Amino acid sequence: MKEILIAIIFMLVAMALLSVGVIFRKDHSFRSQHIHQNKRMKEDGIHCSTAQDKEMRRERKNKIAEATLKG
Repeated sequence: MKEILIAIIFMLVAMALLSVGVIFRKDHSFRSQHIHQNKRMKEDGIHCSTAQDKEMRRERKNKIAEATLKG
C-alpha cells in the first residue's frame, strides 16, 4: 500500500510540474505542436504529411484526368 501511495504522490507532483506552464500563461493553453502552424516550417514549404499526401494525390488525379482528355 505504501508503494501505491508513493506512486500516486509522484504522479501528482509530475502533473503539477507539467501544468505550471499552462497555469501561468495568459491564454491558459499549450502552444500548437502542429507543423502547419510553425512559422519556420511554413517558410521552408514543409507541410503536415497528411496534407502533403492529399496534395500529391490531387496532383496525380489531375494529371491522369488531363492525360485521358488528351488521349
